[in-house]
Amino acid sequence: MANDITEGTGNVFADLGLPDATDRQTKTRLAMAVNALLKERRLKQTDSAIILRIPQSKVSALANYRLDHFSVEKLMSFLNALEQDVEIVIRPSREAVGHTSVFALT
Repeated sequence: MANDITEGTGNVFADLGLPDATDRQTKTRLAMAVNALLKERRLKQTDSAIILRIPQSKVSALANYRLDHFSVEKLMSFLNALEQDVEIVIRPSREAVGHTSVFALT
């Protein structure tokens, strides 16, 4: 009995065949950075809501990675509100089709 193992692409959303996989991965990585900062600062959701300028219910959605109502730009603005710089780098691709990546430096 052989096990068929398929190597992932590096994007779990693409591997699952979900639409907008790149956007989903970008949002998730940005949300992970926001949530890590909120946790590190030990902020309650009500305090986080004030800093991020969103209702507490949206902070709860963010904490639970329900990101459908957040744009990439909005998530980047949350990082700015948490005193983080966000940089976008554009460079030629080594492949036939370019790709999008998000990396959080600590």
